[in-house]
Amino acid sequence: MVPPLAGGVIGYFTNDLAIKMLFRPYRPIKIGGRKLPFTPGLIPSNQARLARRVADTIMGSLLTPEELQNLAKRLLQTERTQAAILWLLKLAIDQIQSDKEQKTARILAGILQDLLGKSLPRLMKVLARREDFLQEQLNPIFDQVLLEFKLTEEQARSLADWLFQRVVPPEVIRLAIVDFLTDRNIQVIDEGFREKSSGTYWVVANLLGLRNSLTRLRTYCLDEKSETNERIGELIVSLGVKESVTKWLRGLSLQNLPVLTVRQLRKTMRDAVRNYIQSRGADLLQGLGESIDWENVAKLVLSRLRNSAVVNSSLEVVSKELALVLDRYLEKDLEVIVTMAIPILNIDRVIVERVNATSPRDLEIAINGIVKSELQAIVNLGGLLGVVVGCLQVVLLLLR
Repeated sequence: MVPPLAGGVIGYFTNDLAIKMLFRPYRPIKIGGRKLPFTPGLIPSNQARLARRVADTIMGSLLTPEELQNLAKRLLQTERTQAAILWLLKLAIDQIQSDKEQKTARILAGILQDLLGKSLPRLMKVLARREDFLQEQLNPIFDQVLLEFKLTEEQARSLADWLFQRVVPPEVIRLAIVDFLTDRNIQVIDEGFREKSSGTYWVVANLLGLRNSLTRLRTYCLDEKSETNERIGELIVSLGVKESVTKWLRGLSLQNLPVLTVRQLRKTMRDAVRNYIQSRGADLLQGLGESIDWENVAKLVLSRLRNSAVVNSSLEVVSKELALVLDRYLEKDLEVIVTMAIPILNIDRVIVERVNATSPRDLEIAINGIVKSELQAIVNLGGLLGVVVGCLQVVLLLLR
């Protein structure tokens, strides 16, 4: 009975010892300054090489670029991408609503100020060099507004009153008469009337002439200023000059002009706007940008965004469109992205560092937790084989 029992004990405990020596001892044991063989255990002594082999195996067989690409495709499906983008948009809206320090308003104010004060003037100055600049915008304005514009009766009357009160009042007319009736002009008028008149008018022109009358009119305008102004005002009323101007203004319209003239006016207006923007548009926009309180404007915009039902209802549509754009981009360049991402992620290095950072005890616990029953089966198999070998020894002894 001794050989089978001895073989079973030896086989059982040697296998158990061999399995334990895979992990133990955890540290090298030294006697007299010399390290004992097989210390530390097989796995602790080769942990760095094991980590490298594990990383190579995972990266070479499991996490290949093709598998990572397939994983990215499953992860970045359109539905998941849309949900992520929608979550980010809602998070951004919530962040804007809860921004008590007005950081978002200051950022938006800076963007708007830079856009209108710097970027837009330069852009407008460059675009104004084109011949067709604002052609599609200004032509409809000219055709629909200026071409069809006509003064109403009240507007024409108010404009006529303004003309005779501010632009050409009696005082201005009197001064114009004085400035016109110079000695030279009086002489030219008198000589022309004498030479070109005939009949009864010739007799009047040569016997009486216009020189004395025009000279007296000038003297009267210079000496009797207030009376002259009153007489001019009375003449304006009695001759119905204001009513005639009102009627003329009432009938004034660009539609009465020839077609070629209207086209030329439209082109002239467009060229005037383009030249103005080229020369002074940048200064105008910069001055406008400096005069606006952009922080208050940004606060108003953000307040409108917070309470806008259109923005809240369009988040899902925007997220879907962005997800489709991202899907088309990934479908085209996903392989390139994954190829570029693998060195950046450096997965093999992460695996090596994690394995090296794991203590031998934790490695033993982890491996035993996975294959404990298999390791115990190996120990039991060692004992069984020892019993079999012992039985064979007994048979050999009996045969001898």
